[in-house]
Amino acid sequence: MRIAIDTKYDLVYDKIIFMVKRKLYYKIRKLMKSREAIVITGMRQVGKTTILKQLYKDIASTNKLFFDLENPLYRRYFEFEDYEKIIQTLVELGLDKNKPAYLFLDEIQFAKSIPSFVKYAIDHYQWKFFLTGSSSFYLKNLFNESLAGRKYIFELFPFDFEEFLELKNIKGRPEKKGEISKASYLIWQKLYDEFVNWGGFPGVILKSTIVEKKRTLEDIFASYFNKEVIELGDFRNNRVIRDLMLLLLGRTGSKVDFQKFAAELGASRASIKEYIHFLEGTYFISLIYPFTKNRDVEIRSTPKVYLCDSGLVSLLSKIDDGHVFENTIFHQLRTRGKINYYQKKSGVEIDFVLNKSQSFEVKMNASARDIKRLTFLSRELALKNPQIISHNYNNLKNIKFGFQV
Repeated sequence: MRIAIDTKYDLVYDKIIFMVKRKLYYKIRKLMKSREAIVITGMRQVGKTTILKQLYKDIASTNKLFFDLENPLYRRYFEFEDYEKIIQTLVELGLDKNKPAYLFLDEIQFAKSIPSFVKYAIDHYQWKFFLTGSSSFYLKNLFNESLAGRKYIFELFPFDFEEFLELKNIKGRPEKKGEISKASYLIWQKLYDEFVNWGGFPGVILKSTIVEKKRTLEDIFASYFNKEVIELGDFRNNRVIRDLMLLLLGRTGSKVDFQKFAAELGASRASIKEYIHFLEGTYFISLIYPFTKNRDVEIRSTPKVYLCDSGLVSLLSKIDDGHVFENTIFHQLRTRGKINYYQKKSGVEIDFVLNKSQSFEVKMNASARDIKRLTFLSRELALKNPQIISHNYNNLKNIKFGFQV
């Protein structure tokens, strides 16, 4: 018996999703012939399984198997303590252990023994592994011990704006450099506002009505809570972490006050810290720390929080448009490197510092005063190429609009 995935889809929705190639797909394609395991982590429903299926289809060899480990029936194949029994089981399912083989394992956080088995199989057989998981909270701890030097780890996030346009089959792309006319701004801003307001989850992007988009976002939130928090988190008080999640949605772009959250939710400060660490490790939130040249000071400082997707922020909180826009820009910048924020004791701040070298300020309506202030602060901190990012149109020089970032 051979276990394989069916890449023939009956629904138009699934066909479109499968045809679109994410940027990460092309990075992984370059490593297909490497010996190391490929590990893709990220939030639920961002497209990890789709990339895995695309890579599976690309491999011409028939000596390959695919397992969705969220299914307990497949999980049992990997529960033997004797790894050779696992090998034998896979042989019975159609794999030839004496030839180069390809094993695709989806949602491996449900099978905690997988990393050590993968190490064994890599060391003793010519097997290439492709793995996905939705929780770096668990995976990084497991992989650090068992797959040191035998893996490449990639993080997949919701669609960026370019991928959003591709999924919607929009031709052309906005200018990244130089001034842009008001006519061009109006064309791209309409699409960009949809991206900001509804986010980058592929299942939401392809929905055509507001009702469908809302329902899909609600399903994503419920799936995350049920699968990650309840099943994997195993916390004593799920009500508190649920309420913390909703509280953080309304604090997007703000500092995390552990003591205040603890008092508001009737929990200990230690518990709130544990919950926030979990939420960050399972991609629901991201924390960024103040810009400083001293790493020890940075670690001890108060972080700011950003949510995994602006669509969830728009739907589940009453936050203003400026913070939703800022959350979107954060995700557009995060793929380029490390992000910090800067704030003086007087309260004067810079929204984002990228790789400790470049400054970005996010405004709904940029002004000449904003440009002057950011330029002055950036020179003071030896930051290069200060950039004002505006949501609304104006004809000032030296600014960019959100869709240009």
